[in-house]
Amino acid sequence: MKVLISTDTVGGVLTYTAELAAALEAQGDEVVVATMGPRLRREQRRLLPRRVHESGCRLEWMEDPWQDVAAAGRWLLALEAEERPDLVHLCSYSHGALPFRVPKLVVAHSCVLSWWRAVHSTEAPPGWNRYREETGAGLAAVDTVIAPTQAILRELERDHDLPPGRAAVIHNGTPMPTRRKYPYMEGNRPVGEEKEALVLASGRFWDPAKNLAALDAAAAGLEWPVVVAGDLQGGEAPRHATSTGVLSPARLAKLRQRASIYAAPALYEPFGLGILEAAAERCALVLGDIPSLRELWSDAAIFVDPHEPEALREALAGLAGDRWLRTALADRAQRRAASYSIERAAHTYHRLYEILTATAEVAA
Repeated sequence: MKVLISTDTVGGVLTYTAELAAALEAQGDEVVVATMGPRLRREQRRLLPRRVHESGCRLEWMEDPWQDVAAAGRWLLALEAEERPDLVHLCSYSHGALPFRVPKLVVAHSCVLSWWRAVHSTEAPPGWNRYREETGAGLAAVDTVIAPTQAILRELERDHDLPPGRAAVIHNGTPMPTRRKYPYMEGNRPVGEEKEALVLASGRFWDPAKNLAALDAAAAGLEWPVVVAGDLQGGEAPRHATSTGVLSPARLAKLRQRASIYAAPALYEPFGLGILEAAAERCALVLGDIPSLRELWSDAAIFVDPHEPEALREALAGLAGDRWLRTALADRAQRRAASYSIERAAHTYHRLYEILTATAEVAA
């Protein structure tokens, strides 16, 4: 099976694409990647498969992007003609309306309309009407819509008329560590903790949906240091937490291996690959109490009201001071992370690809 995957180079979508592409190719598929957004950094390019095409086009959620979106559409159609894939796997909604000759699916990694509701507690203003129209047209035209959680699928159904019977959930995945590094429990007692007294967060500090400003406020007076890895985009740095700026995947992975606690007090998070990666490294999780994160992590995390920095501070302080609870939660988080393996996700996608291509052949 040869698959053309379109992706963007901002945030977790590229990580999703890189890890899924590697898992698909490990099981025998051929993957071609087409990127939009800023040009790939060297460390990003190393994560992707051999065949990668870059456009540099602006993304549909950016300000006044539609000329670039149209250019990217023409480019994707030309790539389909050149690469001759069996299926097109899109990570941008509006391109779902393109007249590809092969089956097409779109994955809902995020949406401005539901993001706006979560962040501003109101509907997106009229300035986003074109976005609503373009994304709605793309979603209506694809063979299948995939969401990483039921929560984001419900939000999509609220905002758009999805193809009847052609929407489903496939959880994102991540590779699990190859060996058990942190043997926490012996009977009912925690033992040999190798983690450090460190709270870690990652994400775009400028994105209010990530709510990392609340974590910065909660870090004031906390005995443990709080480190935030991610893009400041020229904005104000954290006042109480320590910012590392953007890190390479390898350096961020080392931080996750060191940190005892991972905090993500998000207002909006359709899935949260950073959370999954931290859980895979046995970080105890403190998360925003929102439907998508409850759906994924239920009894494997501490949930806090993302609007209450003081509640976040109390949760972090309590967890830092309770080694037994911290290690038990870390163990639960890693067990839950194992159920979201990238191999399982790739297998599920491959079966979907087979169904869509077989259906197309019958229809032809």
